[in-house]
Amino acid sequence: MGRVIAVANQKGGVGKTTTSINLASSLAAAEVNTLLVDCDPQSNSSSGLGFPRDPERLSTYHVLMGACSAEEALQKPELEQLWVIPAHKNLIGANLELVDADRREFPLRDALAPLRERFQFIVLDCPPALDLLTLNALVAADSVLIPMQAEYFALEGISELLDTVGRIRQSFNPLLEIEGVVLTMFDERTNLAQQVAAELRNYFGDKLFRTSIPRNIRLAEAPSHGKPVLVYDVRSRGAESYIRLAKEVLDAEAARRQQVEAASESAGTVVSAEVPSEAVVANAASEISTDATAQATSEPVPANDSQQAPAPADGLPEPDQTVGPAISAGVDAPAEIVAAITPMEVLAESAAAPPVAASAEAQPQVPAEGTPEEVPSPPEAYPSLPPPEIAEAVIQAAQAPEAQPALEQGD
Repeated sequence: MGRVIAVANQKGGVGKTTTSINLASSLAAAEVNTLLVDCDPQSNSSSGLGFPRDPERLSTYHVLMGACSAEEALQKPELEQLWVIPAHKNLIGANLELVDADRREFPLRDALAPLRERFQFIVLDCPPALDLLTLNALVAADSVLIPMQAEYFALEGISELLDTVGRIRQSFNPLLEIEGVVLTMFDERTNLAQQVAAELRNYFGDKLFRTSIPRNIRLAEAPSHGKPVLVYDVRSRGAESYIRLAKEVLDAEAARRQQVEAASESAGTVVSAEVPSEAVVANAASEISTDATAQATSEPVPANDSQQAPAPADGLPEPDQTVGPAISAGVDAPAEIVAAITPMEVLAESAAAPPVAASAEAQPQVPAEGTPEEVPSPPEAYPSLPPPEIAEAVIQAAQAPEAQPALEQGD
């Protein structure tokens, strides 16, 4: 069963669309089948992935109005294992047309239900308002991810969003939870940013993501090329930050699955648990070989000249498709990858394995000094990304946040 994450904040300009595009792309680059649903009439998520405005194309509006199924509205961008349901400006009419409809809060939830078996993650990009579109997204979601700037007005706005989330829990979706708060456009040099981060840490605790998204010109340029920053410039600070954010989301999902498995064991029922965060690293390890090392040492391809990802032959992923291939026996993987995957590999093979320890206290990430050893990766591991860059990105994402190299200001 896939997890539905709504990226929401009624305050505009805090990075909801940027976070939706790049979080979904980072999850897809980690070989996790991901769907991005554009619920904003501005349709910036659609154009940011290379889909121009087209009134004839099936969109979120048609899905909400019941004119087509969510599966019929799926579009394929260039990044493998990523699908999109684009939006159009007509979507703003849904706020009026749904007012008198029966079960007006549930059309999106009902439409996405058949796709939850096909995708491990479904990311919903919400509009900057607490209207019926946002309400539909929050009712359909399992959790809400809140991007916000480290500014005073953002603190005011988040209290209203939390009040809305509480009301939705009482009336429509009792299982809705806070996925986390991520600081965007973060400048750690300013006292204001540090103070706001401290306030959020005191209030949200471990719900504040350790990864913060810095101001980055490459991150701002990528939408004009119709590409996520991971494809536009994988070595940029923005791309590295969203890879780490995706790693935190994957780790949190793995921890939830372990808790479900432990609870089912105590009740005498074994439930199989997929561990997407570690399958990502395992798959990368299985692809590394001597030939890949030789190929990765060749002249690197410019990051903004990414290759076109071929569309899967069968279109949509099969419902029984697993997150990633199992760890191959006898593969000589780097020591740091083996160390990262060993506990989860044991968990995948035996339900009796102990749960992974809880993560450290959440705080905006200030990585430690030092650069991890570079490990090359072949093009086959990530066919839509340049070979030399993706190895560095994956290995950095697999490391603990405190082991990541320090981010320097400026571009």
